[in-house]
Amino acid sequence: MNWEDLTQLITQKNSYILQAFLVVFASLILDFIQRKILKHLHLKAEKTKRVWDDAIIDSIKKPISLIIWAAGIYLAAEIIQEATGAIIFNAVGPVRDTVIIGALAWFLVRLIQRGERKFIEGEKSADPTTVDAIAKLLKVSVVITSVLVVLQTLGFSISGVVAFGGIGGMAVGFAAKDLLANFFGGLTIYLDRPFAVGDWVRSPDRDIEGVVENIGWRLTRIRTFDKRPLYVPNSVFTTIAVENPSRMLNRRIKETIGIRYDDAGKMETIVGKVKEMLENHPDIDTTRTLIVNFNAFAPSSLDFFIYTFTKTTNWVQFHEIKQNVMLKIIDIIEKEGAECAFPTSTVHLADKDVLKNLDA
Repeated sequence: MNWEDLTQLITQKNSYILQAFLVVFASLILDFIQRKILKHLHLKAEKTKRVWDDAIIDSIKKPISLIIWAAGIYLAAEIIQEATGAIIFNAVGPVRDTVIIGALAWFLVRLIQRGERKFIEGEKSADPTTVDAIAKLLKVSVVITSVLVVLQTLGFSISGVVAFGGIGGMAVGFAAKDLLANFFGGLTIYLDRPFAVGDWVRSPDRDIEGVVENIGWRLTRIRTFDKRPLYVPNSVFTTIAVENPSRMLNRRIKETIGIRYDDAGKMETIVGKVKEMLENHPDIDTTRTLIVNFNAFAPSSLDFFIYTFTKTTNWVQFHEIKQNVMLKIIDIIEKEGAECAFPTSTVHLADKDVLKNLDA
């Protein structure tokens, strides 16, 4: 037997190895080609204004590679099993199906995540909290459906799994009632929308105040004004009152100013000019309640108060407007020749004659 005959014999006996190698190599080439095609499509999709084409192409890259390799490895395993008869390769079929279902679920989850991000970036009017809630519900639905399909593929009875899930759900419900309370608390936040990500919230019932950074299924993360993260269980929000200053329409200026008793005759003029100043102020909302009135005989002053609202709700701008209003009030008082009062005490000394009579 010469070298050529020996080589031919070895090739015939191990031809399945060559076939399996060719299948794996073909999978590698096919994966390379699809990557190039998707990269080209992705560059084109970036030039369009549509949201979903970018999300679909970006989401399908890795899952489709997984499907190609799963199909290639399955075909190679079939070739090897037919040649060798190894029982272990009988498990390749269910594994292939599981991998393909998992890849499709992975694609849908990635699509939801990228679609959520693209939608929020593209739609400025979209509520991030609502979009986040819908995305989470969709991802949970995809995962649960995928698990049930995989179990059905592996030969498990779905009805038995659902029945077991009902019994197990009761046990889990008793064991994890706090977890469920937080879950339904988060669901209530998503449905009622008392606040959204980015809102400034505070509670008069609890020491809670800050800006909402994230609303999860179990916890809501709030960044306090001293920049510390505050993690609040969602169930808390079903039992407390929550204020949302971010949704206020105006900010209120409510101040009391006192002038001296010596300036009583100038009170009416001062009050009138202060009211006129507020009515003409460009940053004061004159469609809201505006009051300027003399209202109290204080121990050391005659007091009048101002009650009005600014157009802005921005905290920093509000204080700048309030400062401007207060300075204008001081200027009005001084121009009228009056003075702002401060606490004083007057001591009356008795006459010398009265003191002599008392000594006598």
